[in-house]
Amino acid sequence: MRYALIGCGRISPNHIAAAKANGLEFTGICDIDREAMKEKASGFDLGEVPQYTDYREMLEKERPELVAIATESGKHAAIALDCIEAGCNLIIEKPIALSLADADAILKAAKEKGVKVCANHQNRFNKSVQKIREALEEGRFGRMFYGTAHIRWCRDKNYYEQAKWRGTWEQDGGALMNQCIHNIDLLRWMMGDEVEEVVGMTDQLNHSYIEAEDLGLALIKFKNGTYGIVEGTTDIYPKNLEETLYLFGEKGTVKAGGQSVNKIEEWRFADTQEKSEEVIAEFGENPPNVYGFGHTPLYADVIDAIQNDREPYVNGEAGRRALELVLAIYKSASEGKAVKLPLAECSTMDFKGRF
Repeated sequence: MRYALIGCGRISPNHIAAAKANGLEFTGICDIDREAMKEKASGFDLGEVPQYTDYREMLEKERPELVAIATESGKHAAIALDCIEAGCNLIIEKPIALSLADADAILKAAKEKGVKVCANHQNRFNKSVQKIREALEEGRFGRMFYGTAHIRWCRDKNYYEQAKWRGTWEQDGGALMNQCIHNIDLLRWMMGDEVEEVVGMTDQLNHSYIEAEDLGLALIKFKNGTYGIVEGTTDIYPKNLEETLYLFGEKGTVKAGGQSVNKIEEWRFADTQEKSEEVIAEFGENPPNVYGFGHTPLYADVIDAIQNDREPYVNGEAGRRALELVLAIYKSASEGKAVKLPLAECSTMDFKGRF
């Protein structure tokens, strides 16, 4: 399958490694930074892969079947729409877009063109998360009560200076949109997806040089009667502490932790299908960074979805739901009141000047 990558920055090595592991044919890579492209091409032994600074030219000349978009978040939507118009299937790094209007435009165009769109929420493929999801779908929790997502990470001034778009409302958003959206996606997915209302608070405590928040807190009421709590920050000293997901049910309690919810740390169920210590030992991974090992199985799933004309495991609608929940938290924090879902329209740009 002919493959191309747009964006050769911080996350691109995971995409390149996943594409290679799945036997994709590299037809082009693209970035406005020529040095970044050269570095990735040589570092991953991509040979004489064509390198472009204009993705439209690459789409026209190379005609890829599958494109991964790994640029700054604010450019995802425009690039995605051009790729869809060219007939390309897509893997879009999180978030799928920065406004609901753009997300809806992507979904509408993809449906009209008959191409697949995957939102790159790779943590859904973690061994730990898959095991938890299996227990949930089997009904082992009984009635679900509530779940919590904690993202306690560190991002210092050097991180933001590496790329000027980071922390801006136009191209990024803050801690919730950039660093925390993966776990927010997991929480919404596990707790039934349909949200009734959100109460949020956000603040900028330690990053006066960015536009957006470095702390976000939220209470979520789901339509099925369950609840969710989100705590996300980039203020942790001196380095990343943890990313954890708790699920509490009538007959089950689970905690997934580690750098990126990649380890099961608590496994307690009323039934006795397996020993807790065996599950904890078997369903844990130790990735070298917070990106984990999920890109490779995510790519495998998208390739299979294209070949068998089915929806990807993490489709565009899933990406929209994660975006909507973050925007709802922003909106509630900005307005100082509970926000009902679904949202008709909302964008990160609605909060420009907030801090």
